[in-house]
Amino acid sequence: MSREPRPTVLATDHTSFTVADLDRSLAFWRDVMGFEVSGIVEPDPRFAADLTGLAGARARIAFVFAPGHKLELIEYRHPPGRDGPPPRPCDPGFAHVAFQVADIEAAAAAITAAGWRTMGGIETVPTGPRRGGRVVYLRAPDGVAVELMQAPPSP
Repeated sequence: MSREPRPTVLATDHTSFTVADLDRSLAFWRDVMGFEVSGIVEPDPRFAADLTGLAGARARIAFVFAPGHKLELIEYRHPPGRDGPPPRPCDPGFAHVAFQVADIEAAAAAITAAGWRTMGGIETVPTGPRRGGRVVYLRAPDGVAVELMQAPPSP
């Protein structure tokens, strides 16, 4: 076992997603989900390249404030992203962000009407501490995965 000191984590700051079109993504998070959006920043290219290890990196970044959490959305203008299928839930590197909602049916309907698609159906949790709750995975046009969760009914 290592004797090196562990880092002292103070809090979770944000979750970040790379998106193809920042304006389209902001419209979703603001207009459909109702989250507050910060202004858009374009970091100095040298800073972006040094931070990411991507030569010539140029990006536009915005933060979206969800209840109790913030999301960072990054649109890279350079280098171009690679096309390909987004990772499946079973693939290493797959990630999602989960939001608790009051009415999962209404939330899923609003989100799919905005162009997102469900990855599966709305399911009832069969076991464990969330037994009886309902969940669904959705995927944005950029491949970002979101889980919606509705609490189990009160006894």
